[in-house]
Amino acid sequence: MSGLLVVGDVVTDIVARHRTPLMPATDTAAEIRRLPGGAGANAACWAARSGAAPVSLLGRVGTDDAVWHDRALRRAGVRPMLVPDSEAGPATVISLVDASAERTFLTDSGAALRISPADWSDAFLDGTARLHLSGYLFFAESSRAAARRAMGGAREARIPVSVDPASVGFLKQLGVERFLDAVRGVEVLFPNADEALLLTGCAEPEEAAMTLSRVFPLVAVTLGAGGALVAEGAVTSRVAAPEVAPVDSTGAGDAFAGAFLAALLAGADTREAAAAGCRAGAEAVTVVGGRPPTAR
Repeated sequence: MSGLLVVGDVVTDIVARHRTPLMPATDTAAEIRRLPGGAGANAACWAARSGAAPVSLLGRVGTDDAVWHDRALRRAGVRPMLVPDSEAGPATVISLVDASAERTFLTDSGAALRISPADWSDAFLDGTARLHLSGYLFFAESSRAAARRAMGGAREARIPVSVDPASVGFLKQLGVERFLDAVRGVEVLFPNADEALLLTGCAEPEEAAMTLSRVFPLVAVTLGAGGALVAEGAVTSRVAAPEVAPVDSTGAGDAFAGAFLAALLAGADTREAAAAGCRAGAEAVTVVGGRPPTAR
């Protein structure tokens, strides 16, 4: 078994880059693009870009954008397993990116979080070495049930599972304890620093990573331009990020997770995997949107 299966969100991103602060009740000049995105889909594309093969993605999409997303994923080297949904619009995110490359999201989950246990089959795990779940799945009842079913199938097949917590805002709405209970049994967790602090109540990322690794065997905390740290019961690695001129921070964490998993599948140790993740994350912030440049 060598494949990676990702279950997660497939999203239409409307990216608006504004170089001056937003001005209420009037116009603010911006460069606006429509791009394929979604944390799960982005991670799958970066994993394929980083050498993982085969990479498959299971997600639910609105029928209006289904063909467009299918083609974009195939161009990125990802095998789409998309479930068309005629009763919900496409998941859409308006990403407001300021002059510092920091992004703020306005999110309409649309069809993405309507994925259900009926969309899953344990047969999807045939040939799969790792299962990765987008954290967004845990923020709605139907998609959370689908994620739990996928985790159960992976556990029966002894396939390790990873999760990216995805969103501080949604974690706060769901509740930390509910999230931690939902992801119990996961082997790898990919929080950013803010998510790690929220999940633990710790004051520093190192302490948070160590605390989380008492529950999850492997924790990789991304620190933005500060790189990443890895904890396996204790902090075992600190990896620097390459210095780049950021354009858009959208998808940096997805790139890290995808490249990290690709490296593990290729036999890398956790420090090497974190370094690969940091390189991918650094590349991700130099392009607009959350996908590799060839995955549009």
